[in-house]
Amino acid sequence: MLLAPTSFALAAGRALAVTGPNGAGKTTLLRALAGRARSTSGTVAIAGRPADDRSAEFRRLVAAHLGLPPLARDLTLREHAVLVAASWGIALSEAAARADAVFAELAIAHLAARFPHELSSGQRQLFALVLTLVRPCAVLLVDEPEQRLDEHRRGLVAAALRRRRDAGTTLVLVSHSPVLVEAVADAVVALAEPAA
Repeated sequence: MLLAPTSFALAAGRALAVTGPNGAGKTTLLRALAGRARSTSGTVAIAGRPADDRSAEFRRLVAAHLGLPPLARDLTLREHAVLVAASWGIALSEAAARADAVFAELAIAHLAARFPHELSSGQRQLFALVLTLVRPCAVLLVDEPEQRLDEHRRGLVAAALRRRRDAGTTLVLVSHSPVLVEAVADAVVALAEPAA
């Protein structure tokens, strides 16, 4: 995967939208920021740390929504969310409350007792966001959260992302939605498709 030379700095509590055509490297950029892809040149640093998904300190700092993670077939959506929150050191009762709050925030609390295989594609998208938003982080990376969502749900996602930005979380958002970008971002980086 290719990514044209890209440079930016983002202050804590600010939101950057990354836009551009398919194939421009938007997801590759997020994967590099999340420490899941190594760049062949240049550097990636978050809070002065090299982007390295193998580092426990870095993982505590950065949460990334890069699609739906592997799921356990026998856990309900709520059980998955509580497990994720608790795995980051949150007490079980607080993890459960946190999970319930994020389900409610995205208006899918009525789905919490379902299993992942029972969801529509739009519901799976929202559930993937629940799993990302339920954990603590200082930096939030989100890849096209508007996919497969209607206008109302996109508005809920925009509001959830704004709340986190306004609470001091640094946000990098990849999106094809001008409405979402306008609602959330403080700045925009537009990537161009690399020349063949």
